[in-house]
Amino acid sequence: MALIFRIAMQSVGLLLSFLGWILSIITTYLPHWKNLNLDLNEMENWTMGLWQTCVIQEEVGMQCKDFDSFLALPAELRVSRILMFLSNGLGFLGLLVSGFGLDCLRIGESQRDLKRRLLILGGILSWASGITALVPVSWVAHKTVQEFWDENVPDFVPRWEFGEALFLGWFAGLSLLLGGCLLHCAACSSHAPPASGHYAVAQMQTQCPYLEDGTADPQV
Repeated sequence: MALIFRIAMQSVGLLLSFLGWILSIITTYLPHWKNLNLDLNEMENWTMGLWQTCVIQEEVGMQCKDFDSFLALPAELRVSRILMFLSNGLGFLGLLVSGFGLDCLRIGESQRDLKRRLLILGGILSWASGITALVPVSWVAHKTVQEFWDENVPDFVPRWEFGEALFLGWFAGLSLLLGGCLLHCAACSSHAPPASGHYAVAQMQTQCPYLEDGTADPQV
């Protein structure tokens, strides 16, 4: 029963880590980190991501333009690019390492201690991936709130608001953190010691010949 529970915990943790990694990649390239709605022209909406700005018009559709220079970007967008790339890389490594540490995998069945260490390392990498995904998303959200409530900006000037990518990034980071916790808990769960069972089997095997002959065990 404990083995089934441990395998189920490992599977759920790996699935959550995989889901968070996929959502982190989508968040990195989605051009909806910020949204801008124009009161003067409600048929036109602007969006901003880490790589480009887009304008959405009902008649024309979506038109996007890439940023010309990396150094010309605000500090939060520059750092967010680097951290999101780091999150994607760490998430991939976490999935790869923890996948080899699963109990349901037949490879390395005799090396249980190595599998346990791989699961712990995979959980730590998932944690790191989740943190590096939450930091840039939360930083951009914080800057957006600051600029939205800036009293120095006139009221008639349009202001950026939260985009869908921010919520997707928060969900991705939390999924990676939760998946890493499950992997770590599954690795640290106690394993049933096989020594007592092997000793009982060996004891029965040594006693069986004497029981069949009807003689007494000389060890007694």
